[in-house]
Amino acid sequence: MVDQRRRTDLAVEAAQLWRESGGAGALPGVTQEEAVREGFQVETVRILNQRGAEALGKPEGNYVTLSLAGLARREKDAFGRAARAVAAELSALLKLEPGESVLVVGLGNRAITPDDIGPRAADHTLATRHLVEQVPEHFASFRPVAALAAGVLGSTGVESGELVRAVADRISPARVVAVDALASRSLSRVCATVQLSDTGIVPGSGVGNARFALNQETLGVPVIAVGVPTVVDAATLAADVLAQAGRDNLDPDALRGAGDGLLVTPRDIDQRVADLAKVIGYGINLALQPDLTIEDIDLLLS
Repeated sequence: MVDQRRRTDLAVEAAQLWRESGGAGALPGVTQEEAVREGFQVETVRILNQRGAEALGKPEGNYVTLSLAGLARREKDAFGRAARAVAAELSALLKLEPGESVLVVGLGNRAITPDDIGPRAADHTLATRHLVEQVPEHFASFRPVAALAAGVLGSTGVESGELVRAVADRISPARVVAVDALASRSLSRVCATVQLSDTGIVPGSGVGNARFALNQETLGVPVIAVGVPTVVDAATLAADVLAQAGRDNLDPDALRGAGDGLLVTPRDIDQRVADLAKVIGYGINLALQPDLTIEDIDLLLS
C-alpha cells in the first residue's frame, strides 16, 4: 500500500512510493511501460484489477505520463512536438468514432494561478458544436465540441461537478475531457509533466479538498482526465529532500503542524501555466480535429 502521507496525484509516483515503502518484486495487478513520443518520455501505468488499485490507491485504468521538460527549456519546436504528443496519447484514450461529440471541461479557479490550468486550457479549445449545427455547409467535417470553464463552488455557489453533469445531461456528449491541476511529490515534475487517464477525476483531491467526482458513474459517459502538477505539498517535499540526505526514516507527519496545508509552486508559475495550458488546449484540438494543423488552430482561435 502506498504511503498516503506523501501526497501525489501521479500514478508513476505512486508506483515509486510503493517500492520505497517496502514493496518488492512486481507491483501486484499493475504493469508499467516506457516509450518516447515526439522526443518526450512517455510512462504508462496500467492498473489491471482491485489488487493494483489497492496497492497504488487509485482506480483501475490507464495512466499515461508525458515528461515535457524540454518545453520549459524552449527546445526546437518544443511547443508543436508537445501538443502533438498530448494529442496522440489523448486520441488513444478517447477511442472516438467519427462524428461523436465531446465536452471539454476546464476545472479550477481563475483567481489562483496554479489552479488556472483547466480554465486556460478551455480558452484554447475550439468550440465547434454550434457551428456544426448552424453552419453545416462550412463545418460539417468538424467534430462537435463544447468547451466549459466550470468555475469553483466559492465563486459560483455551484459544485463544478454538478454543473458539468447538468451540461452533459443536456448535450449528451460521447466523451468528457476534464483538465485540472494536480499535486506532485517532486519539484522536478511540477509544470513539466502531463498525466492523462481514462479513470475520471476528483477536483481538488491533490490539495486535500476533494469535491464531486467526474467519472463514468457520475456523468454516464467515459471521462478522460488531463492533469498537470502545479504544486507540491510542503511536508511531502521536505520528507523527500530529507530522504535524499539520508534521513529516510522520518515520518512525514512530523513535518506537518505549523506548515500543514502549505503548498510549494515555482516562482515563474504564471508563464509555466500559460505555456502548458496552451499545449493542452492545442493537443485537445489536434486530437478532436485531426485534419487541422497547429497553424489552422492559430487562425481559428485568433
